[in-house]
Amino acid sequence: MTGYLTTHVLDTARGCPAEGLKIDLFRIDGDTRQHLKTVVTNNDGRTDAQILPAEQFETGVYELVFHAGAYLDAIGTPPESPRFLDVIPLRFGMSEASHYHVPLLLSPFGYSTYRGS
Repeated sequence: MTGYLTTHVLDTARGCPAEGLKIDLFRIDGDTRQHLKTVVTNNDGRTDAQILPAEQFETGVYELVFHAGAYLDAIGTPPESPRFLDVIPLRFGMSEASHYHVPLLLSPFGYSTYRGS
């Protein structure tokens, strides 16, 4: 089996996928944080392709950075200054070559994640 990484963002406050949310992917190696790519969610709250496809997959520590504040601004969520949730970093490890699905359930004042399938 080959490894790859996907995500899905759901707006739990509105009960729908979070379309247009920018996500950055980083690889973490000790104190080094290497930016690998930037993607944006589609109308289903997913990315159009795997964030980290099999041909680029390596085990290790990664970080997905979800730009929640910009998304909340774009959909018209009343702003507070500063926003309670602006940028959400999720750091996680991938220890074997398999499918890693790291979804984000988002609202203006909370979020959760888990290893999905």
